[in-house]
Amino acid sequence: MSSMVATRDAYGETLLELGAENPNIVALDADLSGSTKTSLFAKKFPERFFNMGIAEANMMGTAAGLAAVGKIPFVSTFAVFAVGRAWEQMRQSVAYPKANVKIVATHGGVTVGEDGGSHQSVEDIAIVRSVPNMTVIVPADGVETKAAVRAAAGHKGPFYIRLGRNKVPTVFGPDYRFEIGKGCELASGSDVTFVSTGLMTAQALAAANLLRKEGISARVVHIATIKPLDQEIILKAAMETGAIVTAEEHSIIGGLGGAVAEFLGERCAVPIKRVGIRDRFGTSGKAEELLKFFGLLPEDLMEAARDILTRKRV
Repeated sequence: MSSMVATRDAYGETLLELGAENPNIVALDADLSGSTKTSLFAKKFPERFFNMGIAEANMMGTAAGLAAVGKIPFVSTFAVFAVGRAWEQMRQSVAYPKANVKIVATHGGVTVGEDGGSHQSVEDIAIVRSVPNMTVIVPADGVETKAAVRAAAGHKGPFYIRLGRNKVPTVFGPDYRFEIGKGCELASGSDVTFVSTGLMTAQALAAANLLRKEGISARVVHIATIKPLDQEIILKAAMETGAIVTAEEHSIIGGLGGAVAEFLGERCAVPIKRVGIRDRFGTSGKAEELLKFFGLLPEDLMEAARDILTRKRV
């Protein structure tokens, strides 16, 4: 891990590149283009950019209409608004007819910071994951964001990509190859497996490194695509290490932890510990303070791993 890049910045740059490559790509925003970084696309391609105002439901329906005539719409706003205010249109107009709409929501999770619980979406993955036909992606860093946005543009069908506000460590090198529906093992281990997504993958790698000093061998499996879930890599980790700790900047209900627990509950009964937001709303504070407050630091993952190992040995 080296440089720090905000995933929303990587999105803005990639959307601009895609706009130059494909004239059918259009962008829609709900009066937040400066924050979502679609402003880069708007400046270069004003005729293909639509500021829909604070009318998220209308924006989603318009995007579905543009998709119906062959355009590839990228729709952006904050995650709490994309999923909350435009829920019905996302379901009825985008997912139900399998419209080729790419919903790229920024400011997901508690690291939105001082805006507080009203703007910190901790439920969006759970909501969108429950919708048929949706592909749900949560990249770990800027490198993966660029690759995921490109993959979404080239893959027909509705997508939800969740991005963050703050800069995060770069996990992947320039040779990283992203594949929809595939996880990747970033660290080997035989005692316990961290299954992580988004910014929590960097935290899981840090925790695994610290645990090795205690003689605990921790595997790290990064899952960018929450849906469809890479069941093969998760099952392999469960069978080989016998203990799973999931890590996400989202509610432990219905997100990555829920998806992994649902799957392993039917296929391989091993102890599972879910690290995330424990059934509560966010609160105001600096991003770093909130990661500590909600128990999302490497030390918290280490504690979860130690706990799961005691249950594994029972």
